[in-house]
Amino acid sequence: MYKRTLVTSALPYANGPVHIGHLAGVYIPADIYVRYLRLKGRPVLFVGGSDEHGVPVTIRARKEGITVQEVVDRYHNLIKDSFERFGISFDVYSRTTSDVHQHLASDFFRKLYDGGRFIEQTTEQFYDPETGHFLTDRNIKGECPHCHAQGAYGDQCEKCGSTLSPEELINPYNAETGNALVKKATKHWYLPLDKDEEWLRRWILEGHKEWRSNVYGQCKSWLDGGLRPRAVTRDLDWGIPVPVEGAEGKVLYVWFDAPIGYISNTKELCDAKPETYGKWETWWQDESTRMIHFIGKDNIVFHCIVFPAMLNAWNRAEAASGGKRQYILPDNVPSNEFLNLEGDKISTSRNWAVWLNEYLDDMPGKQDVLRYVLTANAPETKDNDFTWRDFQARNNNELVAVYGNFVNRAFKLTEKYFDGKVPACGELTEYDRQIIIEIRNIKERLESLLEDFKFRDAQKEAMEIARIGNKYLAETEPWKLAKTDMARVATILNLSLQISANLSIAFEPFLPFSSEKLREMLFFTDYKWEMLGDMKLLPDGHQLNESSLLFEKIEDDVIQKQLDRLERIKHENEERAAAESLAQWKPSAVKEDTSIDDFDKTDIRVGTVITCEQVKKSDRLLRLTIDDGMGTNRPSGEPYRVILSGIAQSYPDPKVLVGKQILFIANFPPRKMMGHQSEGMVLSAVNADGKLVVTSITAPVANGAQVG
Repeated sequence: MYKRTLVTSALPYANGPVHIGHLAGVYIPADIYVRYLRLKGRPVLFVGGSDEHGVPVTIRARKEGITVQEVVDRYHNLIKDSFERFGISFDVYSRTTSDVHQHLASDFFRKLYDGGRFIEQTTEQFYDPETGHFLTDRNIKGECPHCHAQGAYGDQCEKCGSTLSPEELINPYNAETGNALVKKATKHWYLPLDKDEEWLRRWILEGHKEWRSNVYGQCKSWLDGGLRPRAVTRDLDWGIPVPVEGAEGKVLYVWFDAPIGYISNTKELCDAKPETYGKWETWWQDESTRMIHFIGKDNIVFHCIVFPAMLNAWNRAEAASGGKRQYILPDNVPSNEFLNLEGDKISTSRNWAVWLNEYLDDMPGKQDVLRYVLTANAPETKDNDFTWRDFQARNNNELVAVYGNFVNRAFKLTEKYFDGKVPACGELTEYDRQIIIEIRNIKERLESLLEDFKFRDAQKEAMEIARIGNKYLAETEPWKLAKTDMARVATILNLSLQISANLSIAFEPFLPFSSEKLREMLFFTDYKWEMLGDMKLLPDGHQLNESSLLFEKIEDDVIQKQLDRLERIKHENEERAAAESLAQWKPSAVKEDTSIDDFDKTDIRVGTVITCEQVKKSDRLLRLTIDDGMGTNRPSGEPYRVILSGIAQSYPDPKVLVGKQILFIANFPPRKMMGHQSEGMVLSAVNADGKLVVTSITAPVANGAQVG
């Protein structure tokens, strides 16, 4: 049915490098699929680019004290270079600050505006009167209404993960300046998604039941909840100016602007190389083109509801004006869940990530190792976790011990017994025929999984070829047969080398660098997907090139270096969070009035801590023995007072309190706790970070002295 396939991948913000979460969620799956289609000989165009508008880039610019253009230039080039080094095989990787994009995005907006496809609304939005700026969700921080963490963003609390709106925040403020905010009226243009609800419901819920459950489910949830008009403009000083009168100081909202980048980047490529790629309209406005969006789960709504509604609105405006051009809608939107790092959510603001450019510098020549691990651990159906120990284990136990080991043995034995030439294949045994059938069957399963966007399982099938090869060599033992039956050895090694050639094809979508290296070793240059399963890819007598290890073992010290880096970042984040919490802390309201008579009833005294230890089987209690100056003149006859206090979590090392003079209430009645008698209460204050701090005396005071 389809003559060609257009593949897009989400546009990363040009405000920082890309990290492993981006790779696992979007770019590796997209690249696997595109490489597979190319191997199949299907026409395909892979479109990517940097999203250079929106709030994140302006925040970065202000933090660094440079222009926004300098920020996007730096990170666009860094991201593009990183993708190239990592082997993400875009046909075009452009940017949304290009002239082509600015003109096309403006024309797109104007088409909808002139066609009456927008509505105008004046609403009250958060405004910083000191800076004179309206603020977007990500510009706003405050206290989370759910977990009460300080510093939650206007769209999400990173501590508890709740999705928020700025109106829900307690005491919202400007995230950059700390200024208090007010509401101010402003006019914007909106895409009336509520009017698209009926056709979107038919198109998605009835027409695309094959979409992944997370994509289908999220779309259904939004549709069932009722769609509302969505703003397509913003009050910002960076972006594409709204091309209508009365819109001074307003730009296209980034989620209207960015997906049009897929179209403009395609146009830029096709205009530059029409002889290779044809007209851009062929990829976007021809029913025989199939469009696939690869995105992360936070982009599902925009690519499945908002962008299709934009395209449909353009189509209706075009038809109403008598035109015949029509944009196609996405056929599938494979979306992964989130990838965590060492048990914690990846966060660019907290620097909790493995950045691609740093990985490429730290691990030269190991692009395929990361591609393999992220695919093997891909969050296709649920959030998953990346750990450096798992990275090491998969490299050493799978790539090295299975795939690399088989190829190395096949080459070394061929070099030893046949001077590096493919030996002739003699008579096949029943076991040989069984191996050949197993590998041919893998091709069918592998192809089915790739067509269905199940890349994690597909890579497992590719690795199964190497496992079959290892088992074949282990059970036939050609190194033993070499003493008595060289003809049989020749057949075994011929089949082993044919398996190696098959591996170079099967792994091409997943591990392009090692596949190319293996083909160079095999001197195997003419290949395509249809050859997979063919056990006569290398002719008898074919000269192999000199072999080398496909993969190398990763030692503990390499991994420990990465773990130490994360530990440093974790410590820095804790210190920064504590400082931010302290800066935003405000004392609680003073309690109701009381009298001096009530205060006099409380006997507060000074004592010196003699010992302090955690109570066994309790995470909360410390046992303090205190010299209160009374000696044995107390009912218990003991020389020291014993008090149990619930401050253990604030004092992981209880010994720091030994020797300090503290305040305690002496006239609370004794109380039995965890098998211990407690004679009073230690006074402590709840600090801004939530920790309890024991009230201590700095100048020496006699033990037993009363506070009054």
